[in-house]
Order: sequence, then structure tokens, then C-alpha cells
Amino acid sequence: MSSLKPLADRVLVKPDEAEQKTASGLYIASNAQEKPQRGTIVAVGAGKVNDKGERIPMDVKIGDVVIYGKFGGNEVKVDGEKYLLMRADDIYAVVEA
Repeated sequence: MSSLKPLADRVLVKPDEAEQKTASGLYIASNAQEKPQRGTIVAVGAGKVNDKGERIPMDVKIGDVVIYGKFGGNEVKVDGEKYLLMRADDIYAVVEA
């Protein structure tokens, strides 16, 4: 991936692939597949700056698997791959192993 550095409290997420089969093994048409709400963080901004000029550290880091809102973030293409650029506030949880 080419270098893309999110600013402030933004993160770049590589969404998981959409489910292509149901639990019973039926294939789902591409137009009926739900948008994934889980992905892996591939780049992180430095964090917001508060009113005192202090940088607020981010709660997430590169490599974290996260859950985010269904319509969170903006789709961007980098080297032909789809990513989501979103604010850290749009992330609901970090999946812990």
C-alpha cells in the first residue's frame, strides 16, 4: 500500500470481506450482501489536539480489529484497494483475541 497518513483523530480501516454465504451454505447475491462492520486498522492519525494544545492519544493502533457503524467513514481507494477513512469516534469497539 502506498503511504497514506490520516490526520488528527482519523483512522484508515481495511474492511473485512462481505459475507458471501449464509450459515446454511447458500450463496448471497452481491447486491444483497450487507456492508461489513468489522475491519483492521492499517493507519492511524496522531490524535486530536485539545484546547490547551495537548495531543490526545488515540485509543486504537495499527493492527487492531475493530467494529464500526454500518454507514461510518468514507470509502477511499488506494492502489485499487477499498478502505474506509473514519474518525476514531465512529469506532464502537476493539475485538480482543
